[in-house]
Amino acid sequence: MQDKMLEAFSAQTRQMFEPMRKMNSLMLNNMEKMTQYQLEAMKRYSQMGTERIRSATEINDAESLRDFGTRQAEMMNELSQQMQEDARAMGEMTLQFKTEMERLFSEAGQKMSEQATATAKGESSAKATSQSSRKS
Repeated sequence: MQDKMLEAFSAQTRQMFEPMRKMNSLMLNNMEKMTQYQLEAMKRYSQMGTERIRSATEINDAESLRDFGTRQAEMMNELSQQMQEDARAMGEMTLQFKTEMERLFSEAGQKMSEQATATAKGESSAKATSQSSRKS
């Protein structure tokens, strides 16, 4: 009898913590993905900056200064496009995370509703059994 009660308690505990475990796993995976993307973006930006500094050290006359200015404008355009692409990618990751969280909460809500319905049915049948035994 105690074994059955302990098993039932253990199963209920697992059911109770399963949605939280899934949510924590989802959050951790999202944080890992976002962090990795941001690190890669930072690496790209720092490489662009380093290249510009190297180019600046190679300026030795008016013509190379003019070329550097032209390349600088091109680089700024490229940087702007890269930042827009990075913002779009981060937005997509955020939207995907939001969708997965909504799905997770929906599943958890549905399970809780089903458990509440099952519990209510169990209580009403137990009540009916109790009342019929009193009448006898």
